[in-house]
Amino acid sequence: MRTGDDMLQHIVEKSALDADFRQQLLAHPKSTISEELGISIPESMAIEVHESDMQTVHLALPPDPTMSEEQLEAISAGLCCCW
Repeated sequence: MRTGDDMLQHIVEKSALDADFRQQLLAHPKSTISEELGISIPESMAIEVHESDMQTVHLALPPDPTMSEEQLEAISAGLCCCW
């Protein structure tokens, strides 16, 4: 079973090598990730992909301690990736 870190690494590496995949990921992150990894992503979970450049830094904060039980379970199952 792959961990969340393994899945994230796979997505990042593929996006660096495959321009079409990268564009799909930017346009439709949830369906692209779900299809690529063969996983179901809960409808309630939103995924945002941000493309970095030399002038922009993206900071991902840890989960809000007031998150719902469903959200926390998804995170612990490795279904949430912060980029």
